[in-house]
Amino acid sequence: MKLIRLFFLVLALQASQIAFTQSSNPVISLFPKGTILHPNIPYNNDTLAKHLLDIYLPPKIKGKVPLIVFIHGGGWLVNDKYADIDYMKNTVAEIVKSGFALASIDYRFATQATFPAQIQDCNRAVSFLYDHAEKYGFDKERFAVMGFSAGGHLASLQGLSNNNKIEDFFVPNSSQNFSFKAVVDFYGPSELTSLKSSEDPKAPEAILLGASPIARPDLAKIGSPVTYIDKNDPPFLIIHGEKDDVVWNRQSKLLSGWLTAAGVENELIIVSGAPHFGEMFDVDTIRTKVIAFLKKHLN
Repeated sequence: MKLIRLFFLVLALQASQIAFTQSSNPVISLFPKGTILHPNIPYNNDTLAKHLLDIYLPPKIKGKVPLIVFIHGGGWLVNDKYADIDYMKNTVAEIVKSGFALASIDYRFATQATFPAQIQDCNRAVSFLYDHAEKYGFDKERFAVMGFSAGGHLASLQGLSNNNKIEDFFVPNSSQNFSFKAVVDFYGPSELTSLKSSEDPKAPEAILLGASPIARPDLAKIGSPVTYIDKNDPPFLIIHGEKDDVVWNRQSKLLSGWLTAAGVENELIIVSGAPHFGEMFDVDTIRTKVIAFLKKHLN
């Protein structure tokens, strides 16, 4: 009888732990029922709150699954790994429902550390995911990256600079073996000196670099995704609002233009009437494009 009671006690403790994990994650309810959550995983062997990631695995996994790395926006200054999931809830749910795993990552704010700390963190997180692919069931050969605003900048920068293996973009002694099959960029800056606030020393991009892009175009060039475009880059799906007054859609048009000039597959979608972010990007027409793009390049 004691063994039976102990058995049921263990089951109860496991159930309560799962319930606590689910309730402490503010967006898990937006995912399909049965989604497997691995929360708050430290990816850099330290205790920094900004060096954590969450993994969402599809229910009833069969074989190794492709992985979408999800990078939040917030001007490199605010938000966390739950941000952007809320207003993109239908798209995120459809990603997991379609059999993709999703890993949402945190990274240091520019007020904590200037560039290239942010891209170092993103690369370190993906290095961790690559090195632990067997544990979580990822297919190492099917990684994609998706980002929003500042996260779109980092996703594009990761996707474009990956094949250049720029040492300053990686944490020392971390794996550089991963690559991306596709990039989805939602309204991210692509060329920092041409942002409308690029002369303002208090603008987010100036805080990111430690100086305004116009004052330090050398730093801005290093931090601009378009710098690293070449014919060997992965395909891009770029989505931007027509009425974005924070990051002009000219940034995405420029990115698309350079990709096309280099012979890199890409598609640019300008969302009619859309601002910088919000539920206008979570509509059926955009969601269908995103899922089709991911399936094409990851399945």
